[in-house]
Formats: sequence, C-alpha cells, structure tokens
Amino acid sequence: MAAVAVVVSSYCKPSPFSRRFSPKLGKSPCRHRFGRQVQLSRICALFWGTKKSVQQQVLDSSLGDFTLTGSGSEGVAENDGGPKKICLSVISSISEVSANDWDTCALDATGPEKFNPFLTHGFLSSLEETGCAVKETGWMPCHIVVKDECENVLGVVPLYLKSHSYGEFVFDHAWADAYYGYGERYYPKFQCCVPFTPVTGPRILLRNTSIKDQVIDVIISAMKDLTAKSRVSSLHITFPSENEWHKLGEKGFLQRIGMQYHWRNRNYKKLVVSILLLYCFDEFLMDMKQNKRKNIRQERKKISAQNLTMKRLRGHEIKAKHWDSFYRFYKNTTDNKWGSPYLTRDFFHDMGSKMKDQVLLVVAEDGDELVAGALNLIGGDSLFGRLWGCHPRAYYPSLHFEACYYQAIEAAIELSLSAVEAGAQGEHKIQRGYLPVTTYSCHYLLHEDFRKPIENFLVRESTQVNLVMKLLHESGPFKDGIR
Repeated sequence: MAAVAVVVSSYCKPSPFSRRFSPKLGKSPCRHRFGRQVQLSRICALFWGTKKSVQQQVLDSSLGDFTLTGSGSEGVAENDGGPKKICLSVISSISEVSANDWDTCALDATGPEKFNPFLTHGFLSSLEETGCAVKETGWMPCHIVVKDECENVLGVVPLYLKSHSYGEFVFDHAWADAYYGYGERYYPKFQCCVPFTPVTGPRILLRNTSIKDQVIDVIISAMKDLTAKSRVSSLHITFPSENEWHKLGEKGFLQRIGMQYHWRNRNYKKLVVSILLLYCFDEFLMDMKQNKRKNIRQERKKISAQNLTMKRLRGHEIKAKHWDSFYRFYKNTTDNKWGSPYLTRDFFHDMGSKMKDQVLLVVAEDGDELVAGALNLIGGDSLFGRLWGCHPRAYYPSLHFEACYYQAIEAAIELSLSAVEAGAQGEHKIQRGYLPVTTYSCHYLLHEDFRKPIENFLVRESTQVNLVMKLLHESGPFKDGIR
C-alpha cells in the first residue's frame, strides 16, 4: 500500500508535566525531532511541543506483506490450507472495516461463551462517531487490519495514538513525569485498548485459522516496528487476556499486574415458582459471614424505606428519556470526581441503538422521577458494570450499592452468568461479595535508560499487588472454605 503521511499538529499544547523539567539537564522536553516536509494526509496527531511552525512525521499506512508457512495450531478450522500471504495496514477509523468483518474477528478471539461486548464494532464505532475517542480528544485511531491475498480480513487490533494518559485505568503518569524531568518526551504514545473501559479481553482479534499463531507473532513484531518508526515513546497494551500477557512478555514487553473486584456466581440459580421468578440472592447471602450478610440486608431495606423503585431495563425498554437522564447522572458523577466527562450524550444514544439487548440499564425511580442509574453490558458469561450516576440535587443512602452491586448480582443470577465485573478500584466492594482478581497490562518502552528502572518498579509493584490480593482473600466476606 502507498505510504500515508501523518501530520503533526501545528499547535501543540505544552505538557502538563513540563513544569517539572529541570533546566540544568540541558534538554528541552518540547524539542522538535521531525523536519521533513510531506504531503497532507487525513490522519493527524497531537504532539506536545511549542506553538511554532508545523512539524511533520511520516508513517506508512502499510505495515508490510508477509509470507507464512501455513502450518499452525492443531484443532483449528482449515480452509484450503489457509492463506499463505498476509498484509498488515493501519486505518484511521474503524468505519474502514465492516462491522461483520470486525465482529467475526472479535468473536473468534473470545469464543461465544466469552463474548466481550466492548470489543464489538458497535461499541468502538460509537466512541469514534460521537467524538469520544478521536484525535481532538487525544485518542487518534490507528487500528491495525490484517488481510490475506483475497482481501479477507483475518485480524484486527484496536490501537490509538495518544497525547495523554487519561481514560486508561492503568496509571503511567509518574512515568511521563520522569521522562519530562529528564528532558524527554513521553507523549505521544501508542495505546492498544478499549477507550475508557477497564475490562479484560483479547486485544489481538484474529480469525480462527491454521496460521493464527504465526499471525500473532507478525502483528506483535509489526506493532513494535511501528512504535520505533513513528518515533513515539512507547506502546501500551492494557487489560489484555492472561494468555496475551504471557505471550507479550516473551516478546520483550514489560509486564504489569493490577487488581479489580469481581463477583462470582457459585452456582446460584433462579427458581421458578408458578409464574414468578425468584432469584436466589439469599442463597448468595448465606455464603457470607453473618455480619456481612446483615449489613447487606440492612442496606437493601433502605431502598424500600425511601420509597425507591428499582428497575432493570434492556434493549427496546430503554427509551431516549432514559439515556438523557442517565447522561445527566453520569455528568454529575464526573463533575464531582474527574472534572470533565469522557463520554458524550450522543454516545449513550448511539451505543444503545447499536448494542440493543446487550445493554442493561438499572434505574431508580422516586415516584415518577428517574433519580439514578447504572449502566451494564451483557457478555457471554459475565455482566460488566461500567458507569453510575444520580440526580445532582438528591442523596439516597445505599442507593449506589443497590444499583451497582446488588442489582447486578440479581441480574447475573437471572441470566445465568458466571460473574459480575464491577469496574476499576473500590475496596468497598469486598464486603459486598466482590473479591480481587488479577488484571494485566504490557508495556514496550523504546528508551533503554527508562526501561530498566520501570521494569524494576514493576517487579516490586507486582510483589505488593500479589500480597495485598492474598490478604484480601484471606480476610474476605465469605465463610471459611468459600472462596
């Protein structure tokens, strides 16, 4: 494919970390490295720098053509021996790949039983089309597409060129601080992830062909080459699957772990009594220590005592008024916690129309008025809790716990799902039945002087994370013998 120029913005904002730059080091963190003039392209990126002339950088939209042997994993589908030649390219919008091609890759990567709604074309395209994950917000799409000789899509990778570290949930701000402290530039960087979504899942989404393992190796090598040729600081792959984490570690990526709190369905089942469905929330409670069980029951009683009505809405049950109200609730949360929202009002409407029954919106009503909501997406075996918000002029004790955790548990039992993933952070989830699980990320740093210190830090951090998880499990909310 023909080379495509990637143009560096002519107006580059100073880095938030540059104020900590030490002049005695003799290097400017905003120095310009790129001077060659190239033709204007549709792809643009923001780089930290000074308000001076346009600086331009060349990237090739083609990552190369490769010939593979055709030998691959046992037990995978074979199609006339599988394609032998593949080409890799970078695209500037997910719209350049059909929804069917992208979703087929995503479904093959997870399998139907582990279907991950955040990896779908519908979710990712909603982020782009509604202005959430775009160049202007520091998320420039640079997705990788793998095709065979017949232009069949064999794989896709969600990839972004980023000018900041917000919306990632794996925190590297201190690394950027260190870079700028020594006069080096940390941004831009490549980020392979689902924007604003700390949900574990495969990041290299491949069709199930006989050459799948070889294609993975080619993609990883191509991503490393792209990082070097683009002259960015680093490539970060966040919340990959555990298998990918191990694979990337073998390929020279630094490995990092974190933790989240998930609820696990210990074979709690719904009971059908006449025309009523009784969901065995109490069966779950009986697995907990007496004081934790009592606390949860008291919290749930507060909901009816405040004359609140909880509803779980799916698909066509969710109307425009619900999304408008939920956006106001979401804005209230972001205004109080982060200062500005990542997601737009249009995103919720667009995502809801595309994801349909995969969306579960928990709402609380006070009389006829919506006063709170919690957004969940339904996967193959898990319910994913994502966002919460409430009316800015109201306070309802324990409503957050009910909407986000207890309603999610009831929904998971109702839908026969094996887990509830309640998002990032929050040790308060433990006493409500959510236990720590390991999350993963991988980091490829080009600067050798920073690579080793960060690697040493990650070793110490991992030891601490593992110890904390062990202690939390040992002192968990469940009865002895139940893990």
